[in-house]
Amino acid sequence: MRARAVVFVARDEVAFQEIEVPQPQPTDVVVRVHYSWISPGTEGSFLRCERIGGETPFRPGDPLPFPLVAGYQKTGIIEWVGSEVEGLAVGEWVFASVSHVQGMFHSMGGHVSPAVTPADQVWKLPAGLSPVEASGLILTQVGYNCGTCAPVAQGEVAVVLGDGLVGQWSAQTLAWRGATVAMVGRHDFRLGRFRAAHSMTLNARQVDPVPRVQALAPAGVAVVVDTVGSIPAVEAFLPLMKHDGHIVSAGFYGEMGHMDIQKLRPRETSLHSPSGWTRSRVDATLALLAEGHLDAATLITHRFAVSEAREAWDTLVHGHDEALGVILEWE
Repeated sequence: MRARAVVFVARDEVAFQEIEVPQPQPTDVVVRVHYSWISPGTEGSFLRCERIGGETPFRPGDPLPFPLVAGYQKTGIIEWVGSEVEGLAVGEWVFASVSHVQGMFHSMGGHVSPAVTPADQVWKLPAGLSPVEASGLILTQVGYNCGTCAPVAQGEVAVVLGDGLVGQWSAQTLAWRGATVAMVGRHDFRLGRFRAAHSMTLNARQVDPVPRVQALAPAGVAVVVDTVGSIPAVEAFLPLMKHDGHIVSAGFYGEMGHMDIQKLRPRETSLHSPSGWTRSRVDATLALLAEGHLDAATLITHRFAVSEAREAWDTLVHGHDEALGVILEWE
């Protein structure tokens, strides 16, 4: 069976091409994709050959992870439903995560259509939710996961390191839970996308964020969420944390993720390491999107025809400051 896909054919080389996908099985659903959302962090680290698996960094001697069908998130309309699948029907708008592919470094990928997808990786879209906004649902769920895995009380201060997509949705989730959020980033354009009552944004290129956060949190910081993969950035805020505070680590560190646990003991700080997605967390994220508690629309900055996937990646790499949510349009 033939399909179209966005393929990383070599380091820093993106192509839109035909590939082989397996014939659908009774437990599969086939989706005609309309929109897919690029994940700059995860996909970018594969494209740069920084990792060969979800949490596995590339090391000298490892096989190069190419060719690879990039991504893990998209929306479209069901074209076919396997005989063992329940609750899904032809013609419905759905979200799909990873789908079967052949002849690639990994046997699953995201940016591919038609998408032969296990039914447990397909979610029906609620009525009224834009399929464009829902096309980044897995990445939205990563932010939701970061924002919910640590306890935080109403009004307590949470620091989010990073103004990218995961940082945005982490901050939105924490604000929805009632936290006062300090987002620390490096891009005024992106920082301007986060707006929440009693919260602040800080450009670390322009100001030292530590004293600003200290003034915001005289009782101590309850949560620090690292979405950029920087141990030094996390450690800069350790002296500001309250007793029984929480660090949430979601960045990709490669082989630079070493932290001295002894530094966490004085305040009995907990460390959370969320990864991947689960059915229940995606369900909860989808509900918050549909109810308007999480926002995706204002994070979308660029839309490209899927045939322009190379240009889309050029925009992410070279137009970095004002490129955030990048959508590929398939139909």
